[in-house]
Amino acid sequence: MLKTLEEWDKQLFLAINGEHNGLFDFLMPWISNKYIWIPIYALLLYYLIKNYRNKEIYVLLAIGLLIFISDQTASGFLKPTVERLRPCYDPAIKDQVHLLKGCGGQFGFASSHASNSFAIAFFCFILLRDHLKYAWLLIPWAVIIAYSRIYLGVHFPGDVIVGGIIGYVAAVLIARLFKSITLKTVKGETT
Repeated sequence: MLKTLEEWDKQLFLAINGEHNGLFDFLMPWISNKYIWIPIYALLLYYLIKNYRNKEIYVLLAIGLLIFISDQTASGFLKPTVERLRPCYDPAIKDQVHLLKGCGGQFGFASSHASNSFAIAFFCFILLRDHLKYAWLLIPWAVIIAYSRIYLGVHFPGDVIVGGIIGYVAAVLIARLFKSITLKTVKGETT
């Protein structure tokens, strides 16, 4: 069963990665670049702090914990434990991979780009959906970043799907913890 899933994953990867064009060849490296999104991260942080006044330290701690959990689960734990080769290192398909920039580390399961972008997207969506009309746009943003990793040839679809699940779970857990703690501080139960 696992072998069949891996084969499907490789075939889906080759289908997605093989459909390249000039526009996406230009855009996808930019979309995948985490530094290009710093203005969006700053804007999200602004909205979180604005909507959770007097809880700024909790916002910052929650974001730090969120990224630590999502990133370390994907990169610190799963990649060295599972040791699944990235497509660009996989001897069975590496000659078929449309690689636009560097391949990255040898192992790719699970995608930390996907886990971190889904973590940020869902965490901010959960906390801002009642305050920010277009907060839902964070979800397709995370999907596009995850897609870019397949397009660039550095992750299989399974890598980004599991990364997305890790990010989502981390976001839900940390958002619940954040709401629980900040609700208690509002009620005066903690100092």
